[in-house]
Amino acid sequence: MLFRQLEYLVALSRERHFARAARACYVSQPTLSEAVRKLEDELGVPLIRRERRFQGLTQEGERIVRWAERILADRESMRQEVGALRTGLSGQLTLGVIPTAAPAVPLLTAAFCAKHPLARVRVLADLSTDEISRRLRNFEIDAALTYVTDPDLVGMTAVPLYRERYVFLTPSDGEFGRRDSVSWAEAARVPLCLLSSSMRGRRRLDALFGAAGVAPSPQLETDSIASLCSHVATGQWSSIVPAPFARALDDTAGVRAVAIEGSDHAARVGLVLSSREPGSVVGRAFVDVARSIDVAAELE
Repeated sequence: MLFRQLEYLVALSRERHFARAARACYVSQPTLSEAVRKLEDELGVPLIRRERRFQGLTQEGERIVRWAERILADRESMRQEVGALRTGLSGQLTLGVIPTAAPAVPLLTAAFCAKHPLARVRVLADLSTDEISRRLRNFEIDAALTYVTDPDLVGMTAVPLYRERYVFLTPSDGEFGRRDSVSWAEAARVPLCLLSSSMRGRRRLDALFGAAGVAPSPQLETDSIASLCSHVATGQWSSIVPAPFARALDDTAGVRAVAIEGSDHAARVGLVLSSREPGSVVGRAFVDVARSIDVAAELE
């Protein structure tokens, strides 16, 4: 009964609404409300701020939710480990991925599923680095493919896999279409479409432009790398994207990937997961598979 109560409390914290939390747990709202009330009685502290509707968690409730997330994550890890000992690794791996790391995902998931055919994989693509940090700390994902030097991930276990190198994607009949390389200052001169300014990948680009003494002024911004590539293909814009994305456009008429001169602009990308023990069994297994793959070579 305690685990059920904790599951309801975590769902309520996430959904911020009694009815939505009940639907997420596949129970009626009275059932969920009564279970949370009983948990409050057992702990001797109020967990929910109530008026006519849900008003949020009390200070005690916020603390209990953090413990509940840990307890539930450890219970799931125990189930996975026992299952792996009995029949082989099973259960679901939930992987968070930043947009720029998308090309590496199939390399890892294909190898993981081949080695552990009973396991399932859920990929949450296009997550911001802030969202990845939050979900890792709240045990909502087992591992993440992201920038391993992100300061928000201090205290996590990080396994570098490759370096993210940028290229200048431009119309082949444009100003730089026949060049072998361009500088950051030259790239800032043409009409650009770039990632949204709120994204960590874009902030990295802004810093690289800044180091060259220029500031980009993109005409178009998007949160999708695929959208950037599609806009360049119209011939109206240029962009800066990770090199693996440019490979998919090799056969696209009118688009060229040009090297960028200047300072080292390769960021380390890898798998990150919680350092807590015992931690996610499927997360650890995923990292073990990733260590056996030369991701950098595969993405060249």
